[in-house]
Amino acid sequence: MAGVRNDRRTPVLLALVLTMALVAMDTTIVATVVPQVVADLGGFSLIGWVFSVYMLAQTVTIPVYGKLADLYGRKPVLLFGISLFLLGSLLSALSWNMLALIIFRTVQGFGAGSIGATVNTVAGDLYSVEERGRIQGYLSSVWGVSAVTAPAIGGAFAEFVSWRWIFLVNLPIGLLALGLLARLLHEDVERRRHRIDFAGAGLVLVAASLLILGLLQGGTAWAWGSAPSIAVFALALVTAVAVVFVERRAAEPILPLHLWARRLPAGSYAATFTAGMMVIGLSIYLPNWAQQVLGLGAVAAGFVLATMSITWPTASGLSARLYMRIGFRNTALIGTGFAVASGIVFSMLSVSSPVWQAVLGSALMGAGMGLIVSPLLVGLQSTVGWSERGTITGGAMFARYLGQSLGAAVFGAVTNAVLRDHAGAPPAIAMNAATHATFVGLLAAAVATALILTFVVPRSFRAHVADDAMK
Repeated sequence: MAGVRNDRRTPVLLALVLTMALVAMDTTIVATVVPQVVADLGGFSLIGWVFSVYMLAQTVTIPVYGKLADLYGRKPVLLFGISLFLLGSLLSALSWNMLALIIFRTVQGFGAGSIGATVNTVAGDLYSVEERGRIQGYLSSVWGVSAVTAPAIGGAFAEFVSWRWIFLVNLPIGLLALGLLARLLHEDVERRRHRIDFAGAGLVLVAASLLILGLLQGGTAWAWGSAPSIAVFALALVTAVAVVFVERRAAEPILPLHLWARRLPAGSYAATFTAGMMVIGLSIYLPNWAQQVLGLGAVAAGFVLATMSITWPTASGLSARLYMRIGFRNTALIGTGFAVASGIVFSMLSVSSPVWQAVLGSALMGAGMGLIVSPLLVGLQSTVGWSERGTITGGAMFARYLGQSLGAAVFGAVTNAVLRDHAGAPPAIAMNAATHATFVGLLAAAVATALILTFVVPRSFRAHVADDAMK
């Protein structure tokens, strides 16, 4: 049970925003200093792993941290995650070669997993159902601000100081968040012995790691139909079956199957998964299309995407008024309407399209995501008590990150295939054809989200007005 007085919720929320900023900025800031890192450390062939191991470690640990937050409280799990992230940041700044940087980025990723699983859970503990939409808007805005500012900050560090400062800048931010949380966040957690599901946790980590590794490396390190790819996915499937077998018999399963098997969480997770695919597809390919097809500069192309980062938190903040009136499911369905409209706008782009058309599509997608992701997360949190809120929130975040991993792999494979078919065409024509295929994929994902919400998520998925945020 969270024990923060109302007059202290604001500084705790500030700490949550700062903590989320650590992960949000780190997602984009590293990409801006790749040339400087390679020039200093060497190992260009390994640079992809600097990003892959971070994403892998972050994603696979989210379900585990979510369950631990239910068993032992959010505060110790969150403080541990922030501390581990800061340790990884410091070590990354001190890296002496590319292998060391990869190892220390893995440490960072393990800390980021705790942050991703726990920040939204703490927000769910502190605020009522009516307030959570607005709070999710604040947390979502962190990603929007980071998407615009992090590349500029990273470029400035690389040009005027050193690339190592992109990691060192995390320390003062993280220490401030640590201090606020340690002092102001209080919980009344029942102290009793727990039977930690070590076997289940290990199998969940292995299964998720193999799946995401296959998605990240497929089509790049090895062909999709090659022996390594088949072997990795086959092992992931076998391990997933073992997870089900072990978790059905565990006293306190790290992955409670009853939560994942119920129609409401399963449908919400599936919708969140497809939303993750849409976000990553647009984030990767819209700036490239704007630069290589429209001829915009890097900054202008970034602002085209940044439109989504403005409308997302705005729609998220306004979503509470809708879901309190018409329910979570119907609010998310309205969001899919915006997402489908965005997909239609993007699928109509061509080499002669005006910039405002891309900006409109980005704005519509942001509004759609704000009305899909936040209501589904808040709605799931309102259907369980404190003892399961961390687990169900971790499941939603895991589904979103897994969708991003699959989306990056699928859209990347489609883009590469189209580029090969247009090998002799002018670069702008070839890139336009490739990104057009990706945008059609975004439209398909939006339609799939609407179908999932319509036929899988129950119509009765409405706001629990009497829900007590502290229960």
